[in-house]
Amino acid sequence: MTTDTSPATTTGSPTARLAMVTLDCADPRAEAVFWSALLGWDVAAVEDEYAMLTGPSSALGFGLVPDYEPPAWPNPAGTKQFHFDLAVDDIPAMEARCVELGASVPDDQTGETWRVLLDPAGHPFCLTDAKNWG
Repeated sequence: MTTDTSPATTTGSPTARLAMVTLDCADPRAEAVFWSALLGWDVAAVEDEYAMLTGPSSALGFGLVPDYEPPAWPNPAGTKQFHFDLAVDDIPAMEARCVELGASVPDDQTGETWRVLLDPAGHPFCLTDAKNWG
């Protein structure tokens, strides 16, 4: 049995457009402050239960979940669910800026060409070299 690994192509009109990604968290306000400062996106709405940022082509939301538990990092079960890869020009400088904004740097760093950080709610994200993204 062979597996087709060629990239999928789409013809015709798209049936949907990604409008927003929403992250569960314990403090939507804190998440909005962190990600707005990091990405330079505008805070469109903020309240105790929900916050939203608007970016160039989509939005990023943060929803309050009572008793929220952040994903484990590292997580051998692979249940972190997702993470953002952020393209940056200077990984060490951006790492320092992220920590100033409230991120933490876990001891376990699995790669050599990126740095894993955790946002204030514990969501993992990676800083990657912008040159690798074309």
